[in-house]
Amino acid sequence: MRRASTILFALTLAASGLLASQARAVEAPFEPGLMRLAEVMGSLHFLRNLCGEKGTQWREQMEKLLQSENPTPERRARFIASFNRGYRSFEGTYTACTASATEAISRYMKEGETLSRDIASRYGN
Repeated sequence: MRRASTILFALTLAASGLLASQARAVEAPFEPGLMRLAEVMGSLHFLRNLCGEKGTQWREQMEKLLQSENPTPERRARFIASFNRGYRSFEGTYTACTASATEAISRYMKEGETLSRDIASRYGN
């Protein structure tokens, strides 16, 4: 899982770095994907800690995404809201690590990798 998170982060940085120079006045076509990626990271932050990974890896990944994007205050608030929505969606459902929580981790890891790869390949220069 550590390798997958490293790949996810690298792809996220690549996508955001390539896209940062794009105009910010109009919502870019990749914006929904980045917001979903933030939500996925929030979900993983809750679920991975629930299932034994103690730390702030996914929160740190989110902070790095914010740093690389350098968003306006309004856009930053949307990123944070997306991350928190992902976290809270599972916080209200799971109180212990279960088989379905581990399955959710696997699915969210795959989704995050796919989002990162798709954003970088479609919108990167």
